[in-house]
Amino acid sequence: MAEQAELTTPVVDRLRGAFDAAGYTVEGVAERLGTQAGSALARNETTLAQRRTEGGDALDTLIRLFLLQRPVPVASASKAVPVDDLLALGIVQAVGDEVRAAVDVRPYAEDDRDWWVVADLTPGLDGRREPMRPDYVLGIAPASLSLVKLTVPVKVESALDLGTGCGIQALHLADRANRLVATDVNDRALQLTRWTAALNRVDLDVRSGSLYEPVDGEQFDLIVSNPPYVIAPPSDGKLTYRETGFAGDSVVEQLVRRAPDHLTEGGWCQLLANWTCVRGQDWRERIASWTGDRSSWAVQREQLDPAEYVELWLRDAGLHGRPEYTRRYDEWVRWLDDQQVEAIGMGWINVHNVAGSTDAEEWPYEIEQPIGPHVLRRFERREGMPADLDGVHLTVAEDVVQETAGPPGAEDPATIVLRRQRGVRRAEQADTVLAGFVGACDGDLSVGQILDALAVLLERDDLRADYLPEIRRLVEEGFLDY
Repeated sequence: MAEQAELTTPVVDRLRGAFDAAGYTVEGVAERLGTQAGSALARNETTLAQRRTEGGDALDTLIRLFLLQRPVPVASASKAVPVDDLLALGIVQAVGDEVRAAVDVRPYAEDDRDWWVVADLTPGLDGRREPMRPDYVLGIAPASLSLVKLTVPVKVESALDLGTGCGIQALHLADRANRLVATDVNDRALQLTRWTAALNRVDLDVRSGSLYEPVDGEQFDLIVSNPPYVIAPPSDGKLTYRETGFAGDSVVEQLVRRAPDHLTEGGWCQLLANWTCVRGQDWRERIASWTGDRSSWAVQREQLDPAEYVELWLRDAGLHGRPEYTRRYDEWVRWLDDQQVEAIGMGWINVHNVAGSTDAEEWPYEIEQPIGPHVLRRFERREGMPADLDGVHLTVAEDVVQETAGPPGAEDPATIVLRRQRGVRRAEQADTVLAGFVGACDGDLSVGQILDALAVLLERDDLRADYLPEIRRLVEEGFLDY
């Protein structure tokens, strides 16, 4: 690939025109491949897609060249794209009278927008798996899309995509921020991000450096990061897109601890993360020590034991079945044991740069996507809730349903569960008093009035002390609106 080569405006115009003319979009590719071949390709199997692209038109050529990683005749490629431009940039390479893709240029669609993303070629097609180059640039992946869906939907003056990779986060931030900066330690990633931005006509300030070094002294309204969070021992086999020279989970710790210095008042930092669950220490307390007095929410979506974790990332690197696999496995597990790691948590951390506390929890259950709007609303409820709820008039959220269970004929149900259908989709167990309170929340009576009525009905004078904390939690989690 040519060093520091850029996509100039004339080349971008020619390339976009070629893609548009061929119908090289997510919709166009899906229609050409059909459901079966498209699903097989998503599993890295190209045989059916090869059969579906035998017609030889421009779309067939582009699918074979970039998505199937097959060589195509120069004559065919020249009819589909400006080959000389791509050869000069190093996006394709000449092999005799054929050309082969050197990087992946892939259509991507979201929010009624059609984009193209430049990244390294997809590994593992048709079972062919070789170890990745150290500076490999990952393309559109489940993790990166998770961060897209986690990001709060706010319009901002400035945004930072820290550890940009192929630039997928920056694409989504382009319409939300007037000033957009992307950083990475991997020069190859920065090059491909420049190409992604140029190809999609996004004005992006791309900078090289680790953590917050490239933006020293600057502040942003929104920081997003899908950092190289994999917790691995120091070795010569690191993959830049997922591993660093930082010890343990300290790269995530530094990103979180230093975020307030680079956020405007009320700004947001959101990142995907792995963290160590150290023997004798609650992982929630560790994260709370990172976030300090900032309003924060950390969610552990999954937890793996050390062996599971090592197996996951060795497979990801294409080392399963290779001679070095057993040695790397043993070294990695021993290293984690030396660090007193009993498990690794995987999830996300949200920091809102206002005074507050940290809420850290496990939530391995299904959630609604995109979750970003619900993250924003949860912070708004939590931070804006009145200190005294007595005079507040509450209503039940539209998505809340009540489920009861118990033996037939029983006077009272054995269990009552309030369940939200949206957002995090929480379920809260309630007794008959709390369920009765929620049932009375139609906006007419205040919290205090409902509790007073229940106290008289039940002949109890302790309802406020017992139930106000539970009511506050139901408001915070969106079961009740104010």
